[in-house]
Amino acid sequence: MPPETIDTDEWAGAGAALLAWSNEEGADGRPPLIVRDGRGGLVVSGTLAAQRDARRLAQAPGLTEVMADLSGCFSAIRVADEEIQAATASTRAHSVFHAENDDVHVVGNRALHVHLVANGGNVAWHELALQTMVRQGYFLSDETPYRGVTALGPSAVITVKDGRRSVATRPLPQARPVPDSARARRRAITRLSDALVAAVEPLRAVSEPVNLALTGGRDSRLMAALLHAGRVPFRATTNGLDTHPDVIIAGAIAARLGIQHTVIPPVQTEAKDAVLVPHPSARTYEVVRACEGMTSAYESIVDYRPYSTMPTMSGQSGEILRGGFLYSQGQTTDKAMRRRVSDFFLKNEPMFTDEANEHARELAQPWLRRVGENPWEVLDHLYVTYRVGRWHAAARVGSLRRGDPVQPFLDNRVVVEALSLDQRWRHSEEVVYELISRLAPGLQKIELEGKPWRFRAGEADKPRRWWQRKPPAATPASPAPQRGNNWNWRTSPGPRLSALLAEFVLERADALAPLVRGDELKAFFSEPVVKQPALAWNLYTVAALLTGVFPGEPPADTDPVRIEIPQM
Repeated sequence: MPPETIDTDEWAGAGAALLAWSNEEGADGRPPLIVRDGRGGLVVSGTLAAQRDARRLAQAPGLTEVMADLSGCFSAIRVADEEIQAATASTRAHSVFHAENDDVHVVGNRALHVHLVANGGNVAWHELALQTMVRQGYFLSDETPYRGVTALGPSAVITVKDGRRSVATRPLPQARPVPDSARARRRAITRLSDALVAAVEPLRAVSEPVNLALTGGRDSRLMAALLHAGRVPFRATTNGLDTHPDVIIAGAIAARLGIQHTVIPPVQTEAKDAVLVPHPSARTYEVVRACEGMTSAYESIVDYRPYSTMPTMSGQSGEILRGGFLYSQGQTTDKAMRRRVSDFFLKNEPMFTDEANEHARELAQPWLRRVGENPWEVLDHLYVTYRVGRWHAAARVGSLRRGDPVQPFLDNRVVVEALSLDQRWRHSEEVVYELISRLAPGLQKIELEGKPWRFRAGEADKPRRWWQRKPPAATPASPAPQRGNNWNWRTSPGPRLSALLAEFVLERADALAPLVRGDELKAFFSEPVVKQPALAWNLYTVAALLTGVFPGEPPADTDPVRIEIPQM
């Protein structure tokens, strides 16, 4: 961000100091950059549901005692004489990183800052840790790209006192059995619904409508229902071509709720037969700079704009309410779920070196041991721990440059309530369906983009019994979208973009040699169009890191890449 947009503050005491930077000047209701009391100072990254909770964090004997009870999506760092404490919430969507050397312990919410202080201003890459970046595009561990820098786990508190460091972690909630009666199910849904509504209550006081990124799926639809039920003024935007199912269905949802809906089309050529996308080098530099090498340039990171207090929301991470990684799990046998966990850590195993695969197996072992006890819980907790705690947290850092997205799915209390519900019940999607029907009756009946509600699949084919009531009158549905019109340039990159990705990576094969096998790398890029675009982008991102693209100067001006839109 431009230096002139940054505010700074600091607190210093005996043996400890707190340095803070922010671009949030003028944001309504934010606590001071450093909350001071008689003993020291506190900084909060993210948002608290109640601003009085900042004082609770500052004044409590220890952060462990208060973190579990607070609502919001945040992390906190507190210092006093000879002491540092830092804490994450249940999703660690706002990260805390730590490192040490012979002279100092360093704790912060930017990994590169922590690394530069602890490593004398130099960058040293943790090459072996980057094997998971190549496989998945984010970290399936607490490692970072920077040697010696570790991410604090979810629901954890790190304390440095008298020169010694300790970490205390609170386990994620264990799920209760499925309620055995309709009344008990309603009570469980009510608790989760109340937590969601409480998470958006502060938005009633905002000066302008919330902007909701709305698609045709489940999760952003639940956000629309939640804002509607919470009486929060909002409007919706959808990115895509007019023929895309997301655009069509989101329009029907907006019409049902009577809200403004804006469609943002991709940049196209004048003839509208192609899209223009940033050159891979420009895209990668921007993603790495914003997210510190902890997510792949395959991901679309919002670009920098001046900080805005306009609240924004999306359905990102709604899978928490649908069982985490279980939401995309087809077969639910113990064997299939064990294989899924192994595949997370050892994806594309033949491409990688023995050392990289061995490191991946070490990271997988604790989770594979748990699979034998409760595979449903493992896929649920893996999602919160890594997909949210590492991938989402890294991507979120980029968006924080232009504002602070409100995400009720990541609210501390919401996550605790959600994880406490049986994974099979959430996996059935009945929980989300019931939440939507309760918060905005009728939205649940508008067609979904993709597959139907899991627990309702096949219902239309079952013969109706004579004693069953006739179904209620059908709610007017959106026009059925044409299923062939959901083309996406990221998943269908075409030959031109494939060639650019291949050329860059193969020229830097030596830098990738500790991680991937050269012959496998050549074979991967041997086709005119890459078959695994995400993996190609992951390789491109890590190759850029290891060859000094970042930190460094921005790439020279490069022309956007033209990608033909296939004729449907």
